[in-house]
Amino acid sequence: MEADSKQHVHAVFESIAPKYDLMNDLLSMRRHKAWRKFTMKKMNVQPGQTALDLCCGTCDWTIALAKASGSGKIVGLDFSQNMLDVGAAKIKEQQLERQIKLVQGNAMELPFEDNSFDYVTIGFGLRNVPNYLQVLKEMERVVKPGGQVVCLELSKPGWQPFKAVYYLYFQQILPLLGKLVAKRFKEYKWLPDSLKLFLDIKQLSELFKEAGLQNVKAYALFGGVAALHIGKKEINQQ
Repeated sequence: MEADSKQHVHAVFESIAPKYDLMNDLLSMRRHKAWRKFTMKKMNVQPGQTALDLCCGTCDWTIALAKASGSGKIVGLDFSQNMLDVGAAKIKEQQLERQIKLVQGNAMELPFEDNSFDYVTIGFGLRNVPNYLQVLKEMERVVKPGGQVVCLELSKPGWQPFKAVYYLYFQQILPLLGKLVAKRFKEYKWLPDSLKLFLDIKQLSELFKEAGLQNVKAYALFGGVAALHIGKKEINQQ
């Protein structure tokens, strides 16, 4: 079942890659850029620091990390080559090819050594993996002691009137927009379904702790439509 799910997710993202950025605006109600800006402020990336951006998609966050670091090596990993191809064009346009390396790979089995990066990030990708905890454990493994694991993801509003409107948008309106804009009704029907199965802000905080991360902080964004989670790897690990 897990293999079937993985193949389905891969097929979805391969097919929507050309319209992904446009649909991201619709999916997040045009708020994803502000959320990422808030996240970068909380991360406080310093010159020369390194980062791994998982499920990097078309590389907007990967590029932001590279610009914040200035000279540190940044790696973007995604399992969709079509997504990476779109991201590679952006990276070339920004003349960041020497600083950013793109890797096609599996977030559940990262091809990197322990303690390799100052930051490991995942933006709007955790809910699409077969095993959330496995990915968080892999992120914890490859981040350096004292480094940050950062997840920016859609979440579940708690305030009831807003919650009803939110689910109406995601379950009814978004798939229709996907059909009109990206000519992909089935794929955009699946994305809100993935959100229904995902964790709320408190559950994800607990999962961060279960993965071995310390000082976990969570921030609800835009009424709980999205959430930012940041955890640190213990410094005194053997």
